[in-house]
Amino acid sequence: MITGDHKSQIDSIWDTFWSAGLTSSIAVLEQMTYLFFIKMLDDSQLKREANAQALGGTIKAPIFKDGESWQNPETEQTLPYEDLRWHKFKNFNATKMFNIVRNDVFVFIKTLGTGKDSAFSRYMANAIFMIPNERTLSKIVDGIDNLDMNDKDTMGDVYEYILGKMAASGTNGQFRTPRHIIRMMVQLMKPTIEDNICDPAMGSAGFIVESATYISEHYKKELARKENAEHYKNTMFHGFDTDQTMLRIGAMNMMLHGVDNPNINYQDSLSEDNQDKNLYSLVLANPPFTGSLDYEVVDKSLLTIAKTKKTELLFLSLFTRILKSGGRCASIVPDGVLFGSSKAHLAIRKELVDNQQLEAIISMPSGVFKPYSGVSTAILIFTKTDSGGTDKVWFYDMRADGYSLDDKRSPLEANDIPDIIARYNNLENEANRTRKDQSFFVPKDEIVANGYDLTINKYKEVERVKVDYEKPELVLARIKKLQAEIDQAITSYEGLIKE
Repeated sequence: MITGDHKSQIDSIWDTFWSAGLTSSIAVLEQMTYLFFIKMLDDSQLKREANAQALGGTIKAPIFKDGESWQNPETEQTLPYEDLRWHKFKNFNATKMFNIVRNDVFVFIKTLGTGKDSAFSRYMANAIFMIPNERTLSKIVDGIDNLDMNDKDTMGDVYEYILGKMAASGTNGQFRTPRHIIRMMVQLMKPTIEDNICDPAMGSAGFIVESATYISEHYKKELARKENAEHYKNTMFHGFDTDQTMLRIGAMNMMLHGVDNPNINYQDSLSEDNQDKNLYSLVLANPPFTGSLDYEVVDKSLLTIAKTKKTELLFLSLFTRILKSGGRCASIVPDGVLFGSSKAHLAIRKELVDNQQLEAIISMPSGVFKPYSGVSTAILIFTKTDSGGTDKVWFYDMRADGYSLDDKRSPLEANDIPDIIARYNNLENEANRTRKDQSFFVPKDEIVANGYDLTINKYKEVERVKVDYEKPELVLARIKKLQAEIDQAITSYEGLIKE
């Protein structure tokens, strides 16, 4: 969450774009992301160079080649790689910096993937530099230079904050998933070096980026092996979206995390164009709950489970198709999925309970998505089996996520997330929890008996504290005594008036 000085810095950068006539929020986000990317490329190499110098070695495959020149493929002119680096060109005069960034640095980042069919090369090809003049660029560069770019959440937080300025969710009903919720879901699922991970509604690629971060932190030794490194860079991560801007941002985001060639594609995941089946071992997603849907192009296989126009139900149907047997899924769903009474709602819940292995429902407070929306949501976790396996379902009633549940979303100490992660990763210790606790198991038979209702309030017990009231005659006596005192006071006051 952006607070304090960080927020003020972003506001100042935003105002600079606005003053220059660039008032489209998504365009501002895109231009800021390009500059973030340029700076982070340089920051990353500076760190590698510092480490190499400390160890007395050199870095492998540097992006900016020391002592060499780069040839601009558009103008065929050459200039030193050094001049393309943020820490160097930020000190140029405004005119020189503008010309180099617009004509050379921007071309350089667009052509980083030249020669191979990567997500980055595909979606950067149509990128446009829109900053209009040297004065604007100079102010923006100064503003970004003052940001702490070592915070890996900066780009995601900026995106969420700009959406707040837009006072709207995505055009198709998407809501930006808060970074701490994404991180919690990844820590719950514990992706491994063997996984094939997919987000079919990826947005800015938050889930697969966080998964990449988790794996790079927990599997350092394994990633040193060539086959594992190749899998990590080229075949582990998959994401789909229908927004070219998000695809560009996602590709840049992944490249900054060492994933050179993620399988990020322009695709409507619910359409007939998506023929993925039994491919992925882990799905992490926050699919759109509302928005436009071309029902005519929805793949018919998704309608066999739930014939509906509701995207949240169609995506759950999609997850059961694209996961391989034994594959796991953690998805955010609106509360209506858990209790909706339509045939489609009931059908998708029966599918998960009877035909797959439904493992957990984590109910989240309605303020989690503020200020964008007050929608009530839950995290649904299941494993694909196509042969059942649900024995009991673990429910958790999240009451706090570390932030206030109003539009301000101020940091608070109250936070159930560490408890959720600890308990989910030790479910064997949850067996003796009661329905009065914040988490507990519910057997499958009871869920079936309750019409496959998956709302936690259907099963938890509210402990009522017995209140002992005084006997009526004692209360009446006290009232009479008070009334007598009031009458005496009135009589005394009347006496004073007559005097």
